[in-house]
Amino acid sequence: MDKFRMIFQFFQSNQESFMNGICGIMALASTQMYSAFDFNCPCLPHYNLAYGLGILLLPPFILFLLGFVLNNNISMLAEEWRRPQGQRGKDPAVLRYMFCSMAQRAMIAPAVWVSVTLLDGKCITCAFCTSVPVETLGNASHPRLSQGEIQRVLARIPCKEIYNGQQLIANEVAIRYLRCISQALGWCFVLLMTTLAFLVRSLRPCFSQAAFLKSRYWSHYIDIERKLFDETCAEHARSFAKVCIQQFFEGMSTDLVAARCHLPRKAPASAGEATEKLLGITDQGTMNMALKSWHRCKPPLHLHPPALPTGNGWAGEGQPPMHPSAPRKETAAYYSWV
Repeated sequence: MDKFRMIFQFFQSNQESFMNGICGIMALASTQMYSAFDFNCPCLPHYNLAYGLGILLLPPFILFLLGFVLNNNISMLAEEWRRPQGQRGKDPAVLRYMFCSMAQRAMIAPAVWVSVTLLDGKCITCAFCTSVPVETLGNASHPRLSQGEIQRVLARIPCKEIYNGQQLIANEVAIRYLRCISQALGWCFVLLMTTLAFLVRSLRPCFSQAAFLKSRYWSHYIDIERKLFDETCAEHARSFAKVCIQQFFEGMSTDLVAARCHLPRKAPASAGEATEKLLGITDQGTMNMALKSWHRCKPPLHLHPPALPTGNGWAGEGQPPMHPSAPRKETAAYYSWV
């Protein structure tokens, strides 16, 4: 349990670790889905190709979209892309980094599905069973079968229980031939994905490390800023609701006192704190205006330092230079009582 707790805490440490954990779980889920999937080839000449390629390509596409849906940054990317210019410019490099980061993570589960499917070989066997070279592997000079009948016989290769073309080509020979091709394609796909990942990881610092760090920093800033804004809005809503409820009950108690129903009344201790957290925004229209202003014209990313106190009549620009004062001599006196 301690190991699982440590892994869970690591996934919750930051947004990237959380999304890496989600992608790992999706990759494991894709393998479990394929192992639990009941593959049934239709064994018909006009449907085998569509069924085999559909099982090979359609679930990865769904997993790719699901990876985008589970990624929390997709809404942040859309909001940052569609928001007005306002007082803060939009950096296309940051948007590209966010999209590429999400796409890379979303590609993990589809890549695992395609790799497992190709290494298993059932989809390729079903899709291309009618393309087996009968001239090389079987008896192409079968006198009683036309070309259409040969295609129907070859289409039944994945279905051993209904295959009746042993005189044309052996079922085990055709399946082994197609499975070898599928496994070769699977290992080539795994090697290609691994090589691309290695090149991206190793060659990126050699060309655009400074731009990469800048884009990564500001993408993290947008994420943190959004979280803090949501927390601030939730805290303001809580304080607003608290003050509204307190005012409602105070009004009710006033009405009851006016009706000569004397009830014990205590001043709420946290009313002042809740009022201070409202920051002067005490009605619905002002809050809606603040939210629209945050969306339309976010504050620029430039922090202005507070002005120095004007004790001598000068502050800001035109300040006199600061000269270090001369060191003072300190004398220590020791008294002894005899």
